[in-house]
Amino acid sequence: MTETTVVHLMRHGEVHNPTGVLYGRIPDFHLSELGRKMADRVAEHVAGRDVVHLVSSPLERAQETMEPIARTFGLTPDLDERVIEAANLFEGRKFGVGDGALKNPGTWWLLRNPVKPSWGEPYQQIVRRMRDAIETARQKAAGHEALIVSHQLPIWTIRSAVENRRLWHDPRRRQCSLASLTTFTFHGESIVSVGYAEPAKDLLPVKDAKKFVGGA
Repeated sequence: MTETTVVHLMRHGEVHNPTGVLYGRIPDFHLSELGRKMADRVAEHVAGRDVVHLVSSPLERAQETMEPIARTFGLTPDLDERVIEAANLFEGRKFGVGDGALKNPGTWWLLRNPVKPSWGEPYQQIVRRMRDAIETARQKAAGHEALIVSHQLPIWTIRSAVENRRLWHDPRRRQCSLASLTTFTFHGESIVSVGYAEPAKDLLPVKDAKKFVGGA
């Protein structure tokens, strides 16, 4: 019989970001108190699962999200650069709906090609690294389950690739809320289904205006 393996991609919890900047890969951005509650909620949600392998982005917010999950399963997560946030030239700046960024001529060159995108890491590159990381996790958890804590844009990009959607998109339409789980089920080496769940849905804050670029 074909072996079934499950790989969960979890987006980290809410981050303490009082200035509202696009933090991207900038270090020293940590979970808020609410973000830690979200992480605890997901740990409770997956506690009965057959998880044998854990992977985290090296960024602080991802590792902090992983902490209660690692305790739940008694596992030490691998840190994997391949599941890190996407590189973005707007890091450290405010860039959102209604803040006037699109009217600033200084941003126009960076926004010249939304298909690539011109402001950051190419979508195809994100797909390659995420696909490789997921395959490694699938092999290490063969016949069981793995959980990877990553970030919104990488998770949505690889899901779009798996579901044969175009990679360039409106970030406001991503289905990848804070502390959500995007789940790939494999039979052998092939993905046979994609699931989505929001275990911390009741903890989600009132949605802020979505960003035009980047993720979280």
